[in-house]
Amino acid sequence: MFATNKVIKRLGQAEFCHKIKRNFIYIEALVYSMRYSMFVIALLILVFGSFSCTSEKPKQQVVEKFTPIQDHYDTLKFTNGFDYPVGKPNAKGYYNAQKFGENNHLGDDWNGVRGGNSDLGDPVYVITNGYVTFAENIGGGWGNVIRVTHYIDSIYQVESLYAHCDTILVKRGMYVGKGTQIGTIGSNNGMYPAHLHFEIRDKVGMDIGGGYAVNTEGYVDPTKFIKLNRE
Repeated sequence: MFATNKVIKRLGQAEFCHKIKRNFIYIEALVYSMRYSMFVIALLILVFGSFSCTSEKPKQQVVEKFTPIQDHYDTLKFTNGFDYPVGKPNAKGYYNAQKFGENNHLGDDWNGVRGGNSDLGDPVYVITNGYVTFAENIGGGWGNVIRVTHYIDSIYQVESLYAHCDTILVKRGMYVGKGTQIGTIGSNNGMYPAHLHFEIRDKVGMDIGGGYAVNTEGYVDPTKFIKLNRE
């Protein structure tokens, strides 16, 4: 606290002024010290923060592994019209037992007109030129599945899928020309009466899915597509 009037009279005007001046010097030194401390703290934060940022190992970008199929081939072969996957080229001797959209079906189910399992082991043909991207038994309700990517041009591709096959006659990475036999009609080890579950997708590389769905994004009506693209 500053001196009262009684103290002023007792110490004298000069001594009072001296005390005030000394107090101001003390306050000024304190303020300067605080500013310097804040500057030092800020400088340390800047230095160590920069060191921390530069010394931290850069995080690797997570990239989904995907290799375009055309990278594996010297010459990309485009489609040359579409045929049916059974009874080539016009599905002679077969009928569409469950059409696309029926019961939310995402493909066509091709059965032999003779009924029952009379078509078990019948040939399955690739619908047009393409490259096999998958050919394995995935179990469950699918069994043996073959997936083929077809390049209509350098930009547009579609994918065909053949499921419940009794046998698989191709391997991933193979080129197959239109009408090549790629497998045989099966029953998924007796789970169903023999038939071919067949899909066409305009989004290549989607998950296998469930074969049925209300949302048909990425799928097209196979029979309508083939009829519109015979040549």
